[in-house]
Amino acid sequence: MTTSPHRTPRSRAPRIGLLGSYGGYNIGDEAVLQCVLGCLRGHRPRAHLVVFSRDAEHTRAHQSMADEVVPWEGVPQRQVTDVLSGLDLLVLGGGGILYDGEARRYLKLVRAAQLRGVRTFAYAVGAGPLHEGDDREAVRTVLAAMDEVVVRDQESRLVLEEVGVERDLVVTADPALLLPPEPFTAEMMRQEGVPADARLVGMSVREPGRAAEKLDEGDYHALLADVADFLVRRLDAHVVFMPMERHDVRHAHAVLSRMTAPDRGRILHSAYTPGQVLGLMSHLDLVVGMRLHFLIFAAVSGLPVLPLPYAGKVFDFARRLGAPALVGVAREQVGLLLAEVDRLWDEFPQRRVDLGARVRALRELAGETCARCGTLLDAMDREDDDRVLVDTPDIPGGAPDRPADASVRSAGAGPGRPDGAGSPADPAEPGSSTTRLGSPADPVGADSAPVGDTPVSAPHGLHLLRPAHGPGPGSGPGPGTGPGAAPDPEPGAGVVPDPGDGAVRSGGAGQEA
Repeated sequence: MTTSPHRTPRSRAPRIGLLGSYGGYNIGDEAVLQCVLGCLRGHRPRAHLVVFSRDAEHTRAHQSMADEVVPWEGVPQRQVTDVLSGLDLLVLGGGGILYDGEARRYLKLVRAAQLRGVRTFAYAVGAGPLHEGDDREAVRTVLAAMDEVVVRDQESRLVLEEVGVERDLVVTADPALLLPPEPFTAEMMRQEGVPADARLVGMSVREPGRAAEKLDEGDYHALLADVADFLVRRLDAHVVFMPMERHDVRHAHAVLSRMTAPDRGRILHSAYTPGQVLGLMSHLDLVVGMRLHFLIFAAVSGLPVLPLPYAGKVFDFARRLGAPALVGVAREQVGLLLAEVDRLWDEFPQRRVDLGARVRALRELAGETCARCGTLLDAMDREDDDRVLVDTPDIPGGAPDRPADASVRSAGAGPGRPDGAGSPADPAEPGSSTTRLGSPADPVGADSAPVGDTPVSAPHGLHLLRPAHGPGPGSGPGPGTGPGAAPDPEPGAGVVPDPGDGAVRSGGAGQEA
């Protein structure tokens, strides 16, 4: 066998899969998917992008950058694993998908990909709560074998460390911080019955969750109605309820029905693209809300934000913004909550520069996740090219598009890369194992149970809402930080965010490198 120094780099476009809570169930997840697709398309314009979706028809209709959409729930295992086998890379996330009852289901597909020699990358995932044994074991085992694990916040890093994940963990920020805006027009405002010339406050409400789990639901709705009425009186405002998934509509109606000024509230009912409500945010003056991505959209738009906590991810985001966040939501706390709203409004002119600087720092971190994924793709290409030079006979017709053995894709991909930037390990020596986890007792059960074992019905009437970067504070038309990036808020702001808000690498449980 001879080698030729003139072999050209691999010409075949890579096949990249994306796995997350995709399919129109939640506006934030759809925003994340759009941003991750934009990142991958920016790094590899010719790549074949495959989305594994919970509602394939919805994804085909709303995500134009996807080349192929594959259903993975309620379908035969072989149908999914055949697609996994043809991938070069499987991207898990982003978004909050590693939690009790769901983590094992997503990681079953990741494990199946790893056993077939496919490289795997966790893209700014969220984790927690994780208390169930099967989910914890799946997380420990599968994440250990991934090429790189990037989480979106410190809360997720702490959860994974507590579970026992012992490998490098990189903390960046949520991909939706780079969501591009689309116009939300005056005609859309008119059709929703939202006055165009009034002061507007956006509200996001959802089921109480852990923030109010001991509250009677009626008391919980009454509490939020008190907040909405206060905003009407204090700011002479109209309140726009913005459902982020279909179940939010019921809670918005319940809050509206308990307001003393229900004529000043409107609930959005039409369906919108994810970018159109980055457009709607440009019409708002202040936001109060529970959903994480609602708060992200508002912050990127330069608005004063009051988070209503229901999960650790909201506390973490509030901390990184420097925004006020109550420890819990309880009926007797209504006075404290109203005082926070009042102070937020009065102090925001002095805080907007600081908010702009913090949001810019978070958007840079969101861009770092994209850059790390691109670094892994570059390393995969170099490894393929090196193998062509070493292993391919110099025959007419040149090098084949790809090696026949799937092990080529996984050679050298090891857990816990300590050497930075997401680069995979050096190529394995000839004869090395093609899988990173050789245990026959697979805790994820990738080869024993159907991949799609929990059919989920498709939602109806989902409103795909996205906040816009409007003319409000901190929303100037500055340059983006990556594919599909939104404008930078408040150009020229000079306040440096907290030191803890940078990318953090964890060199094992409880250690920060």
